[in-house]
Amino acid sequence: MMNSSQVSYFTLTAYLDSGALKYLYFTVVMFLYIVIVTANVLLIVVICVNRSLHEPMYMFLCSLFVNELYGSTGLFPFLLLQILSDVHTVSAPLCFLQIFCLYTYANLQLSNLAVMSYDRYLAICCPLHYHTRMSSSKVSMLIALTWFSSFLGITLLISLSAPLQLCGNIINKVYCDNNSVVKLACSDTTANNIYGVLGAIFITMSSVSLILYTYMRILKVCFSGSKQTRQKAISTCTPHLASLLNFSCGSFFETAQNRSNMNHVPNMLRTLLSLYWLICPPLFNPLLYGLNLTKIRIICKGLIFVKCRCLMSKFRQGSALVKRK
Repeated sequence: MMNSSQVSYFTLTAYLDSGALKYLYFTVVMFLYIVIVTANVLLIVVICVNRSLHEPMYMFLCSLFVNELYGSTGLFPFLLLQILSDVHTVSAPLCFLQIFCLYTYANLQLSNLAVMSYDRYLAICCPLHYHTRMSSSKVSMLIALTWFSSFLGITLLISLSAPLQLCGNIINKVYCDNNSVVKLACSDTTANNIYGVLGAIFITMSSVSLILYTYMRILKVCFSGSKQTRQKAISTCTPHLASLLNFSCGSFFETAQNRSNMNHVPNMLRTLLSLYWLICPPLFNPLLYGLNLTKIRIICKGLIFVKCRCLMSKFRQGSALVKRK
């Protein structure tokens, strides 16, 4: 029997022997990572620099985008190295570090979406008391609470998984996963299973309950309110609902793979489904919010317009100098 101190590395078996195609996969993954980083950093900078966007909704959005950068950084550099490598192994400490990053990302994503739904509920259902009930100090407290609770919860999860006695080191995925590590254990995993199930139920039920409650109240106000109220609800809630649906689908795919036998599903499809919750939300959320929220869209258009004017001005100056010569 091997204990965890003797398992110095894990082997990831979901990588296919793609030959020369690995350079194509590397290029595609690198392109996705560059797009995710560029889009999320752009919106973070836009929100932080423009004082008109220093409102609760945009502060929660900023927290969401920072989390997406954090989660992407926990996956993409590792993925890029593994694609180019001929031996798909990862050291045990790095594996647990990746588990920590990806699981905190997942908890934070759901918590951020839940807090954002509460913010929309106050803005639409209690507009006269919105700034009193959603003050800057309360916004800071809610953001800090979501990050701290997620980090604390996953730290406890890792502290239960890391000391386990393991009887193998094979993980059937392209990244490290806590459930896969626990399945390798030949020691008692009762505490891990209880904490994992209770933790997942708590974070899911608390977030989903808050989201359902807030949207039921929002729908009630929309049906009984004015046309302006309905338009405000649609414009701000549509990207939030799309983000929630996108992340929920990815989480469902991941949970289904962890909890059921998916050997009948082609390996390539299983790999894509396991990566959905880590790639699609950070890729599409900046587009959803950037295109649907009027203030962000106007500022981004202004930045692009100014940049284009500067480039055109430099081009004309260069053309004029050439003509003079």
